[in-house]
Amino acid sequence: MSDTVHRDPAAPVDALHRDPTATVDARVRDLLARMTLREKAGQLNQRMYGWDAYRRTPDGGFELTDALYAETDRFEGLGALYGLQRADAWSGVDHGSGPGAEDGAELAELVQRHVVQRSRLGIPALFVEEVPHGLMALDGTVLPVNLAVGAGWDPDLYERAAAHAAAELRARGGHVALVSALDIARDPRWGRTEECFGEDPYLAARLTEALVRGMQGAGDVFARDKAPVVLKHFAGQGATVGGRNSAESELGLRELHEIHLPAARAGVRAGAAAVMAAYNEVDGMPCSGNRALLTGLLREEWGFDGLVMADGLAVDRLARITGDKVSAGALALNSGVDLSLWDEGFTHLEEAVERGLVAEAVLDAAVARVLRLKFRLGLFEPGHPTAAPPPGGAELSKEVARAAVTLLRNDGVLPIGGHVSRIAVLGPQAATTAHQSGDYTAPQRPGTGSSVLDALRRLAPPGLDIRHVPGCTLTGTDLSGIPAAIAAAAASDLAVLVLGGSSARTAGTEFDANGAARRAVSEMTCGEGVDLAELRFGAAQYALLDAVVATGTPTAVVLVQGRPHVVPDTAPALLTAWYPGPWGGDAIAEVLLGLAEPTGRLPLSVPRSAAQLPVYYNHKDTEYGGYVDQSAEPRYSFGHGLSYTDFAYGEPWTTGSTLHVDVTNTGPRYGRSVVQVYLRRLVTPTWPRTLELCAFEGVGLAPGERRTVTLSLRDISGTVEIRVAGSAAQALGVKGHSFTAPDETPR
Repeated sequence: MSDTVHRDPAAPVDALHRDPTATVDARVRDLLARMTLREKAGQLNQRMYGWDAYRRTPDGGFELTDALYAETDRFEGLGALYGLQRADAWSGVDHGSGPGAEDGAELAELVQRHVVQRSRLGIPALFVEEVPHGLMALDGTVLPVNLAVGAGWDPDLYERAAAHAAAELRARGGHVALVSALDIARDPRWGRTEECFGEDPYLAARLTEALVRGMQGAGDVFARDKAPVVLKHFAGQGATVGGRNSAESELGLRELHEIHLPAARAGVRAGAAAVMAAYNEVDGMPCSGNRALLTGLLREEWGFDGLVMADGLAVDRLARITGDKVSAGALALNSGVDLSLWDEGFTHLEEAVERGLVAEAVLDAAVARVLRLKFRLGLFEPGHPTAAPPPGGAELSKEVARAAVTLLRNDGVLPIGGHVSRIAVLGPQAATTAHQSGDYTAPQRPGTGSSVLDALRRLAPPGLDIRHVPGCTLTGTDLSGIPAAIAAAAASDLAVLVLGGSSARTAGTEFDANGAARRAVSEMTCGEGVDLAELRFGAAQYALLDAVVATGTPTAVVLVQGRPHVVPDTAPALLTAWYPGPWGGDAIAEVLLGLAEPTGRLPLSVPRSAAQLPVYYNHKDTEYGGYVDQSAEPRYSFGHGLSYTDFAYGEPWTTGSTLHVDVTNTGPRYGRSVVQVYLRRLVTPTWPRTLELCAFEGVGLAPGERRTVTLSLRDISGTVEIRVAGSAAQALGVKGHSFTAPDETPR
């Protein structure tokens, strides 16, 4: 193998696309005019798995593979390469075979140098990486999952976390971040619920805006520590029937626009560089072949001029409609997809143009969008530098985790007081960090992070005796460990019972071609491809809970989970941390010990059982009757979360399109309240929803402190009733305040 330069010797050195002082659009036009049909098609293909592009050498370096050489020769270059830095059970990459923080940029430079040399016109490749909750690469900072971010109700904090993830990506030589943001959790049986910000479109929209601001920054050209974000998934993927991954959806257009599109609309307005077309169909047409969605709505109505990427192998799935993969690629391109992911269909675009299935002008428009992103990233400039690795990842991850810890129930057990001298720390999640991080997580080095047990032992005051018994495993039915747990609980002043699930993939996991888990193995109970019919943990966990509570020892249950599970209210204290990341043990222990306040609020409703689904708060305003055998209301409502202190809300008032409310900390210690503003539409052309979140703001107050919180209502139109409360359930019982939007309010 040799890196023979294929660059066109006839191309003038002073070609306009090589001039960094020229406008991006001018450079794109110049380069596009020089390209052959084959080269254009190559720019729209993202065919390879990045881990197949290299291998380790005996001296610890990297060498390129024949697979990469064949792929770059195929189209005289490479449009994009997915997952060069990815490490997990699916890719098979670990610390012995993959790039770490010390050599990731070196590998990226090696591959890029080869791509540019193989390209006749010297066109670099986009390096696309998964950044679902931090960069999915060896030594990348793992952040809490999106559901935990939603529980924080803190867009500013998430913006900082997103900025950190982008800087890590660029420091490793990566360019484009794939981030879930647009899926709305409407059925928690779906294994990808952990990737959602929650069940509410407004909360998701605010956090999507923060994501785009943090990752991309401002301006048309990306700074060295900023990265274009691909927002996943467009659109309605959270509405699949039965919570089954990639199943059909039954979405009317109004439900699509009211619930599943606001986050995407907010991301586009914030300047998102790209979106990813979802797997599901809308009105019978898969999103990757849905011209009404990708072109009619996204480009023409919303004015989006960025890139549309297909999800993995989604283009080839269209052959079920078109009959073959050539026409499937043509359908996707004509519908608005610019860049494929692992598909064969887009490799035949040259043939599709020659057969008249695609106009070359359509191909050119897609290529121009790909090239424009490369110019905005500065990839054509000589010696394009990477960013410096950002410090403080662990502390930032812990800060996000701490904000997400949500106290659901507390009968005076927490925080742990001075009267407690002995604690029994029990449960399968108590002493592990392996199951705290969620799906799409790279292997962690030994010693990374902290378990709940480790953190309690380190942070507890001197003299506090802490004993540990697992009691059971996450998914097993073996009850043999429960007697020891009973004995430990009975001999203690307090039992901390840490239960939960896991999205951790192992080498034995069976994978589909797109990386989804085909069959759950080991302790995997959540994640892509791991959907549940029942929202229950393993049977032994419930037996352990019953046995510990039966001892009479006050018990605090901690849930580490990627979706809400059904847990009975038998223990006096209950809190959830979702998947809080490797350092989540510290965040949980700090809250248990009263070193930090529980500030999280539920980003989605917690059902009493799977049989009553759906249970989201913003259902249509009909007579929402119960069942004969149980209530139809959730066990805990959207927005719910307790504090270690108390807050009083004054009577709200409005000035123009602004709402004001006084909030006072009436309790004994510092706390953070989340002011939640809901509207109830009074006059509407269609049947309204019971409540809709329309504004929120967190406020931290010292004991006795009062502050006026100001919230904008400028996006509200018509005559509505405004309700201010701490949760959707509370808002149902709060007397509303009539508000009519001024005439100048945007409609």
